[in-house]
Amino acid sequence: MMALLEAVVFSFFWAVGLGMLRLEQPEISITAARQKSALIACKVSSENFNDAYIHWYRHKSDQGMEHLMYHVTVFTLSHLGEKKNKLEARKIASTSTATLKINFLEQEDEATYYCASWFYPQYSRWIKIFGEGTKLIVTPPDRNLAADMSPKPTIFLPSIAEINLHNTGTHLCLLEKFFPDAIKVYWKEKNGNTVLDSQQGDVIQTNDTYMKFSWLTVTQKSADKEHICIVKHENNKRGTDQEILFPSMNKEVTTDVCLKDTSGTMQLQLTNTSAYYTYLLLLLKSALYFAIITYCLFRETTVCSAWKRS
Repeated sequence: MMALLEAVVFSFFWAVGLGMLRLEQPEISITAARQKSALIACKVSSENFNDAYIHWYRHKSDQGMEHLMYHVTVFTLSHLGEKKNKLEARKIASTSTATLKINFLEQEDEATYYCASWFYPQYSRWIKIFGEGTKLIVTPPDRNLAADMSPKPTIFLPSIAEINLHNTGTHLCLLEKFFPDAIKVYWKEKNGNTVLDSQQGDVIQTNDTYMKFSWLTVTQKSADKEHICIVKHENNKRGTDQEILFPSMNKEVTTDVCLKDTSGTMQLQLTNTSAYYTYLLLLLKSALYFAIITYCLFRETTVCSAWKRS
């Protein structure tokens, strides 16, 4: 399975580099209720879009990649198992977009869906190019989601002590209370086009929503530059990516943001986790001591009663 996913990623970036064929799935996730429909889009950059064969796959976390259908015509209906007209595939020539509509949604339809197409580079062989995938989340029809399920950011800036000690600073972006869990976070310099190397924490579930950390280490060479944490999520307001501005390290911080003074980029997360387990351990120890004391008192009372009777 890993080899297949690596081939998907490799073929995608190879095609982008050659500039001949690119498949872009603009939504990283789509949420829809059971018994409703979901529409997944795939933007196709190809010289021969009208004649291109578009394939659709899905991948579930506990299964391999499953081929659903392919089509070359403007509109195609397809069954899925015994479900008639479960899938509707279209090609929209005016926007070079292929779409897959999944009808009569059930929980088992929850998966990541990929579009794909064949590409023949000159002096090479046929390869199949994949999009980046769109995750479909299926919710119960009676579930009431909050009005705003977009990621709520809190920023943590490097302290003066960290900068003086290491000649680097760590910008940390905490994103909370979002749904669904599909999220993409990356960093750029302000007014820059290059995606910077950054670190990504795991997506963590908190009750019915999720949270995530992302952090960027800024060297002294870039200390005078502002940086942006870019957040891509289904429920972002106005459907646009969030851009969270971090001031330059050389600029005096006068805002009321949180200051981060740590030698480890994940100290905040580790502190919270440690506090939780410490509290749990103390609670278990207290329960154990209570049980021992209760047993001893009960035993002493029993012995005394027996002595008085004798």
